[in-house]
Amino acid sequence: MTTRRVIDPAGALFGLGLPLLSALAVLALTVAWQPRLPDRIATHWTGLTADSFGSAMSSAWTMALLIVLIGGGCCAIAALAQAQLIMRRYMLVLGLGVTGLMLTVHVAGLAGQLDLADPAQAPFPMWSIGAGMFAGVAVGWVGAALLRDYRERKPATAPPDPELPRGRVETPIVEQVGTGPRTTVVLVLIVMVPALLVCAATGSWWMPAIVAPLGFLVLSLLRFLVIVDERGLRVRNLGTTAVAYDLDEIVSAKVTQTRPFQDWGGWGLRVKGRGRYGLVTNTGPAVVVTTASGHEFTVTTDRAEEMAGALNTLADRRSAASTGGLPVPENE
Repeated sequence: MTTRRVIDPAGALFGLGLPLLSALAVLALTVAWQPRLPDRIATHWTGLTADSFGSAMSSAWTMALLIVLIGGGCCAIAALAQAQLIMRRYMLVLGLGVTGLMLTVHVAGLAGQLDLADPAQAPFPMWSIGAGMFAGVAVGWVGAALLRDYRERKPATAPPDPELPRGRVETPIVEQVGTGPRTTVVLVLIVMVPALLVCAATGSWWMPAIVAPLGFLVLSLLRFLVIVDERGLRVRNLGTTAVAYDLDEIVSAKVTQTRPFQDWGGWGLRVKGRGRYGLVTNTGPAVVVTTASGHEFTVTTDRAEEMAGALNTLADRRSAASTGGLPVPENE
């Protein structure tokens, strides 16, 4: 008997362990450095000027709690083996980016006040904002690459409905869905140009350090590579397989018309009820793949008819091979 895995070990290590270790590091460093810190440390800055002061340990406990609640709260889904893989990956990267930001800013702020007589003279470590965010996102992406899809797979036992489309199997069928290169460039300019103008006006350059990695994550959710071949259907994103449905589990593939906001409540990777997922990036035709485990995955694509026909024909061959029968002929 197989056991339904509940926890992804890599997700637990990166999504739960690292935020907790970061919180403990904040407390441990504060205890170790407390003899060299002022009685009341700078805890808040307006621009580069310290304007709020408090106990070092009180500040440390507050930051540790924020790291666990905010950073760990975002990352926690990465440990859930049955949650959708792409969601777990993105939440892990986002959560560890926030964790890295808070940890680095706090530690750098303490380090700048070591052996300092007047905490009002403590400079704000502006560099720590960008360094922390980039470091957290980098670690998060390493962890995201280690996550695995542990969802339960049930083999299909019958061929698709004869009324569903069939077609020639000329695989692989590959299509880029989402924003095109020009749209992506325009979106980057819309986000980055205002950030750079604000930085130039204020003489502070920390904003792009936050906007750049977060913008990268957002834009990566706007471009996907859909592949249909003898293995089934896969969706790749940022060089990794984000969604995969094997041919052995596919019950059927059909074509429908989809409207992102009216039918799914938004644009991009969507969830609509238990086991219903969609990659909806435009209004128009979509291929809907149903699996024996009850999953239904919708992808908007101009090649929906071709993809559905190929998947159903391949599923016919699979069923024929498993029963020793003859393959169903392809429609011309």
